[in-house]
Amino acid sequence: VQLQASGGGSVQAGGSLRLSCAASGSIIRIDDMGWYRQALGKQRELVAVITRGGTTNYADSVKGRFTISRLNAENTVYLQMNSLKPEDTAVYYCNADSLSNNPGGEIVAAKDWGQGTLVTVSS
Repeated sequence: VQLQASGGGSVQAGGSLRLSCAASGSIIRIDDMGWYRQALGKQRELVAVITRGGTTNYADSVKGRFTISRLNAENTVYLQMNSLKPEDTAVYYCNADSLSNNPGGEIVAAKDWGQGTLVTVSS
């Protein structure tokens, strides 16, 4: 399964960005999908996660400002980021727990990662 993220960019503090991430491949089902971020010199951290049924969970630092959503029919997850702060600056990675068919026809469970998209928030 391949994840393609898009929507990063540069914005001033207080601004908004919307990230998108689409999964493709021989997908049987996508379960949890989420967004993580890694700032320079820091460890990767969870930003938000959403189950297939729509239950969400957020890092305390983004509650009330970020909203995660998904379209199951399109295997796509979104992250709407409002009231951005300089401390939100990071590379954002999407993540998906997938079931797919490999070339041999076997069912494979995997945790897949997108390539990362840079979000820069200036003060």
